[in-house]
Amino acid sequence: MKNKEVDSLLRFIDSSPTPYHAVANIRKDLRKQDAIELKEDENWSCEAGKTYFVIRKDSSIISFEIPAKGITENSGFNIVAAHTDSPCLKLKPLARKSVGNYQQWGVEIYGGVLLNSWLDRDLCLSGRVSYMNDGELQHKLISIDNKFFRVPQLAIHLDREVNKGLVLNAETHMVPVLGLDSKEDLNDEILRELKVKGLKANDLKSLDLFFHDAAESTYGGLKDEFIYAPRLDNLAMAHASCVAQEKAKPSEKVSVVALFDHEEVGSESAQGAGSNFLSSTLERIGLCFKKEREDFLQMLSRSFLISADMAHAFHPNYTDRHDSEHRPLINKGPVIKTNARQRYATDSKTFARFAVYCDQAEVPYQVFAGRNDIPCGSTVGPIVSTRLGIDTLDVGNPQLSMHSIREMAGSKDHKMMIKAFSEMFKE
Repeated sequence: MKNKEVDSLLRFIDSSPTPYHAVANIRKDLRKQDAIELKEDENWSCEAGKTYFVIRKDSSIISFEIPAKGITENSGFNIVAAHTDSPCLKLKPLARKSVGNYQQWGVEIYGGVLLNSWLDRDLCLSGRVSYMNDGELQHKLISIDNKFFRVPQLAIHLDREVNKGLVLNAETHMVPVLGLDSKEDLNDEILRELKVKGLKANDLKSLDLFFHDAAESTYGGLKDEFIYAPRLDNLAMAHASCVAQEKAKPSEKVSVVALFDHEEVGSESAQGAGSNFLSSTLERIGLCFKKEREDFLQMLSRSFLISADMAHAFHPNYTDRHDSEHRPLINKGPVIKTNARQRYATDSKTFARFAVYCDQAEVPYQVFAGRNDIPCGSTVGPIVSTRLGIDTLDVGNPQLSMHSIREMAGSKDHKMMIKAFSEMFKE
């Protein structure tokens, strides 16, 4: 079941180990499409029929395409919102003292990590480094992918009861081993990766680095019906929304893709879904076409938002964890997510609207509602809809091993979600 859409997704995931890298890759693709980059601290000027994008803090990006007719009295925004971050181990600011003859560096647990999945895995380290060079503070993305690190698990001989239930302390058990004592340490490796002549360790001012799986993404299963990859949650939906926006030309509404950082830790940041990034961008689009505040508020009322975040597939080894009537299956199409407590923003009208998009795209759709005795997670959907009042729906493709270092999804579902998004964008 290999296909070009998934091939592209796997390349995107492997080249995007951090939100910074994901946004840099999306920026590169948009520039290839002749999209025009806008800066938040500069005046904006937009024209009908063109595509634009704006980046905030290197890890969130919003792209939008203006209809060929420009913005008319019936215009609104058709939006897909997803996120660029994934649960992981994040390097703490200062190195840890050596234990025995091991070099280690402490980590923070970023998001809801399945800790056990990070044990005994080959790990790389990537992110953003800030440093002084020629009297100026500079920032650069790096990826140390030619050295492998590890969080070794305790041998069963020293924990005979481990198979009755592994208990991990996030502070003491999850510290990666970088190497053995030597004259060089991680800072020296970072300096080599920066490739800046004359740079020394005391020139490094801050590190924003994340550990990630070293293994490449791949197809799996007897007939390549699966995808095995890190960060499917939520780079798969970020990729699907960008591909759909490129494929579908908007008729009357502005097509928007909003990809936020920090969803996995609550979205409350300057570049998160709880910020003004989306609202200010949408209002400035209207201002480019001489629209007043009243016009902008009317445009919001004619807008539609799809919050796209991966969904929980039915697990064959834990059948009791799903409501018996709501068991999304892999490769059976997009999942519409509902929750009476508004952990998902779907209502009956937005549900029906997306169902129509799926019908038009000739793809099946499924429905997820969780068990009442298992707490439900949330997405950017309720956050954005609360702030903007836009009709909103929560959807995602079904996957297993969510928040593991290596996740599992279907190779057919990705193309189906792209087709559904495309129906909205060309509306």
